[in-house]
Amino acid sequence: MKLSIDLACDSPKAWIEAVMNDFDAFLQDHADCERKASAMAMSFVAKFPDRLEIIPELIETAVEELEHFQSVYDIMKKRDVQLMHEIKQDMYVKQLIDFCRSGKEERFMDRLLLASVVECRGAERFRLVYEALPTGELKKFYQELWASEAKHGHLFVKMALNYFEERKVYDRLVEFNEYEATVIKSLPIKAALH
Repeated sequence: MKLSIDLACDSPKAWIEAVMNDFDAFLQDHADCERKASAMAMSFVAKFPDRLEIIPELIETAVEELEHFQSVYDIMKKRDVQLMHEIKQDMYVKQLIDFCRSGKEERFMDRLLLASVVECRGAERFRLVYEALPTGELKKFYQELWASEAKHGHLFVKMALNYFEERKVYDRLVEFNEYEATVIKSLPIKAALH
């Protein structure tokens, strides 16, 4: 069952062109994003240890994201591409975090919905990468990632519905989604996930 909502805008064609023109740089950024996604899932566990209903799914998500990192790293090794020396701040995620409300419960809801929107954007972009790649192992990998990210997009909404009224969750998700569209349109086009 689909729990997330459709993105408010599509990624521009120029984005996939930038990725395909510098795929090694994209892989470096992708690896960093997977590490951050794993850490983000575990940060929920650390910050909200009393939210027992969602801890198993958060741990499972963290492990899955770490496995994605390992897979990207393996691809990078085959291509003789190194990890970046430092993980740069992701201006896309920073702007979405800045959009989160400050009250304890509101921030908890917003961080879950932020995670959903980020995963949905990742799914959309991995689909574009999949569609642009020639037939082979790399294409298959990005097809699997596309499905996994879409699943995570639903999962974080499902987690929010454990604690908040459905109407409030979806009203806020629409606001987040619309804000995310303005953020994604404002970012420079580069060979990076965001």
